[in-house]
Amino acid sequence: MTDHQAAGDANIPQQSAAPSRQPVGFIRQVELVDRVKAYDPDADEDLLNKAYVYAMKAHGGQTRASGDPYFSHPLSVAAILTSLRADPATVATALLHDVVEDTDATVEDISKLFGDEIARLVDGVTKLSQIELKSEASKQAENFRKLVMAMADDVRVLLVKLADRLHNMRTLHYIQKTEKRQRIARETMDIYAPLAGRIGVQRFREELEDISFRELSPDAHATIASRLEDLQKNTLSSVLELANVLREKLAAAGIKAQVMSREKRPYSIWRKMTQKNVSFDELADIYAFRVLVDKPEDCYAALGVIHSNWRMIPTEFDDYISAPKPNNYRSIHTAVIGPPSPDGRRQRIEIQIRTYEMHETAERGVAAHWQYKDASVGAGESTVEIVTRGQYDPYETPRRLVEMFQSGEDPDEALQYAKLELFQDQVFCFTPKGRVIALPKGATPLDFAYGVHTDVGDSCIGAKINGVQRPLRTPLNNGDVVEILRSDHAPVPAEWESIAVMGKTRSAIRRRIKKMEHEDHVALGRSIAESVFNGAHLEFSIKGVREALKRLGKNSVEDVLIAIGKGELPVAELVEAVYPGASIEESESEIRAASLQAFRPRLAIAGLTAGAPVKMARCCTPLPGERIVGIRQNDGSIKVHTIYCETLAEEDPPQERWIDLKWRDRDEAATAFARITATVLNGVGVLSEVAGIIARYGVSIANIRIQNRSREFVDFIMDVEVKDARHIAQMLAGLRASPHVINAERTGAGDHDEV
Repeated sequence: MTDHQAAGDANIPQQSAAPSRQPVGFIRQVELVDRVKAYDPDADEDLLNKAYVYAMKAHGGQTRASGDPYFSHPLSVAAILTSLRADPATVATALLHDVVEDTDATVEDISKLFGDEIARLVDGVTKLSQIELKSEASKQAENFRKLVMAMADDVRVLLVKLADRLHNMRTLHYIQKTEKRQRIARETMDIYAPLAGRIGVQRFREELEDISFRELSPDAHATIASRLEDLQKNTLSSVLELANVLREKLAAAGIKAQVMSREKRPYSIWRKMTQKNVSFDELADIYAFRVLVDKPEDCYAALGVIHSNWRMIPTEFDDYISAPKPNNYRSIHTAVIGPPSPDGRRQRIEIQIRTYEMHETAERGVAAHWQYKDASVGAGESTVEIVTRGQYDPYETPRRLVEMFQSGEDPDEALQYAKLELFQDQVFCFTPKGRVIALPKGATPLDFAYGVHTDVGDSCIGAKINGVQRPLRTPLNNGDVVEILRSDHAPVPAEWESIAVMGKTRSAIRRRIKKMEHEDHVALGRSIAESVFNGAHLEFSIKGVREALKRLGKNSVEDVLIAIGKGELPVAELVEAVYPGASIEESESEIRAASLQAFRPRLAIAGLTAGAPVKMARCCTPLPGERIVGIRQNDGSIKVHTIYCETLAEEDPPQERWIDLKWRDRDEAATAFARITATVLNGVGVLSEVAGIIARYGVSIANIRIQNRSREFVDFIMDVEVKDARHIAQMLAGLRASPHVINAERTGAGDHDEV
């Protein structure tokens, strides 16, 4: 599928006999060249001019659905890349990225006119032909696989793709069909936005997320945007005053710094409300400032000044200078309680402290580390060099994704693993020797083991966290020292896949399970074949089987043994192929049954014991989508908790009573119950508004009662019917966005159990 097709009709070129209007923001040839030369004075001006003219003529009278000339699209993509200070080859590639797909031009033509490097980049970015696969999901998986493979060799391919998608999202509203717009927005949110984040281009990620959010959740976007607008009107003067005070305090301490306010986007607010289970007013980074200084030591000096003058919020402190993120993001994040606002409330303020160099990296990601080489570059060398610092590797994520797709994974499965790999808030843990391993939040020691090396994960049998042996399902925290216990004969319990958080870990476990199942079938097939041959007083030999391959229609001896082990090939056929005319006296089915009884497979079966009564714990009311664990009770029943349940942590049952569980794939129509508590302002119509918000998210209220009613506030206790954990999280975030809701959160389930 091409990105034209993926991004919808707004980007499909159409022929137009009449000249089209000039779109808003259309930049002239000289303006584009001037933008590039502003940051790269030695840029090849002739190359840019030639690419501009060639692309404009190639696209000719084609137009977009918006009525704009089609050339406005590649020109806009090139302009977007100049904001990242992309090298001339990348800008030229942006101008040319659609000519092979949409015109008569070929890659060979591009190579002759613009050289091998640009031809290679254009070929990598060229829109892919639509692939007829089983489903829309399969098309997306296959296209994503090809995108990953193309960008693995040169990250500039990904940058052009991201800029291409960004411009298509900016014009998404020209697509008439709501269903198509939402499909494109979901794909952008799932794949392109997190990819931008993983290579550090935060400005791309934020805009892609915000446009997608506006399309997928228009009511929530409008509510957050309205709250932000009201906040700006009411607090602008106090924010400006606070910025001045901050500048004065830093100057008085002898720290040369630039202080600026930071724009917050609705999706960023929404995500934090959902993740942290807080209301709009409780967020610490609605008011946000950025402090830029010259040297890293000035960052810590500025931090001392800030904490000396305002009370910090401990849970909001992160030091990404001493422990940078995998995309090389470095900064200090802190939050403080500021002066009271005009309405008397104390403001919670987030402050980011970084050097100018760190800011450049945060704004431009991998593009911030490009160095332009001189004309002496050797043949075959790229004109762009990525500078790696410390443990930073801009190709780390593409490389891991390529490994997944090259390992023979089903494309749909690999896409799901890739999404897990992309959506990662980080925790930083250490090996006993001090090596830092970056992991996604909620990762387990099993993820840590595979994060160190695949061989370490494959031989893992247990782990010590900070010197204490803990279950492999234990979530890790920042600063944990993890020691992996290993064995050459480590088993692979099937439930490990549900313990793992990282896509890389799940993919590696699945590969190992498949390999072990493969070995099991070979061994079982050989055991059955040898028993049958011996029972018939015939010699079983690999040479004899090899000579019979053609008669059996198999390619190898291993294929024959696997087919026997799976029951797909009767041994009688093998006997006939090796010894024509021979007969089997003993029943093959009896031999197979005996072999199966004697052959113990290495793989455990995850899940519940058949017939055991099951109860959902009232303290945490697990929902589909949450990580769960079963605790065997004294009466033989199994109580199911979420892995993060506080009551479970307090009770700390013996490990032998723990049972690893995971949710089966649920029917889309299936629902589950949960209890929520909402604290709202006491007023006329508030209950109606709360019920209306809940209904907008497709959530049913099964029961409601009032508790702790006062003149100012009311607590509503509600049992609600939802699809899964994500469904209730979105609904709660929608409630917290309302100015009439003080707080909304999940609570205990009350009196109902699911059996």
